[in-house]
Amino acid sequence: MAQLFSSVKPTPMLKDELDIVIPTIRNLDFLEMWRPFFEQYHLIIVQDGDPSKVINIPEGFDYDLYNRNDINRILGPKASCISFKDSACRCFGYMVSKKKYIYTIDDDCFVAKDPTGKEINALEQHIKNLLSPSTPHFFNTLYDPYRDGADFVRGYPFSMREGAITAVSHGLWLNIPDYDAPTQLVKPLEKNSRKFALSLKQPILYVDAVMTIPKGTLFPMCGMNLAFDRELIGPAMYFGLMGDGQPIGRYDDMWAGWCVKVICDHMGWGVKTGLPYIWHSKASNPFVNLKKEYNGIFWQEEAIPFFQSVTLPKECTSVQQCYLELAKLVKEKLGKVDPYFITLATGMVTWIEAWEELNSDEGTEAKAPNGKNE
Repeated sequence: MAQLFSSVKPTPMLKDELDIVIPTIRNLDFLEMWRPFFEQYHLIIVQDGDPSKVINIPEGFDYDLYNRNDINRILGPKASCISFKDSACRCFGYMVSKKKYIYTIDDDCFVAKDPTGKEINALEQHIKNLLSPSTPHFFNTLYDPYRDGADFVRGYPFSMREGAITAVSHGLWLNIPDYDAPTQLVKPLEKNSRKFALSLKQPILYVDAVMTIPKGTLFPMCGMNLAFDRELIGPAMYFGLMGDGQPIGRYDDMWAGWCVKVICDHMGWGVKTGLPYIWHSKASNPFVNLKKEYNGIFWQEEAIPFFQSVTLPKECTSVQQCYLELAKLVKEKLGKVDPYFITLATGMVTWIEAWEELNSDEGTEAKAPNGKNE
């Protein structure tokens, strides 16, 4: 009898309310490492590149697999808004999900260990972040006051201690930092240690903290270890037009992060960053990255001030309305920087149209992929 009970796996948090979205071009052997944490959740795998290539997925996982043929079939002409040959294609998984929450991870991200050597359940920490409030309107110097062992510090207004709804949980990485190409080139050997931060002489270390990014402050969002409330902010999680046929790459998650943060600020929602960590296993080629990032390095100097100055009208009371307003402003303001932004603004509008169409009652049946495990 004891053996019977010990074989029963505990039900993980939000088991039936969360999808894990993974973009890939390769076999997903990395899932074996994540099996203890992911096995009971539903996966949405978005296969980039050649749709005729067979992707091997370990047995025992519940998943839907979508390739470019599926995207074209499901979205029709609106498939033009989904990037090709770029991890930005992951946002198609957000669109077809039927769950309240999304966790997205890259296939070169492995299970990390904390400084005590314990494996980190990244998904569980993300869920805790999302289910607890944020503090975007007043910074708590003890970081997240809702974590076990923490609280509000002296001087924090009691009227603000209920906090705000958390829309996004942004996780970090050990081993290979998420650097741009120029920084990769000048710091080729730098890695992120899992030792606790004990000295300023060790600049990149495991920091045991979660904090809310203050209202009015932008941040560089990384999509490789990210969770969000899909029902709340999902329509704004568009990773833009990158990769094949586009003059820019590796700014897909950045673009989404800037849009999402402006909209969260407008709606009064919070964005958290910090824990959990994953182990980023390999660095991409900095010379290839530089070619992809080249335009973005210049354009971000125009795009970031644009987002910092954006004020959405009070008439925008939904994420869709906010996003369409942003698209209009992108076309009007950033279109002067380069014609690419006019194309991107069109893609933003198409994305919202496709989201609305696919998430209506009539669009539910169209979400079925060809690749589905039995």
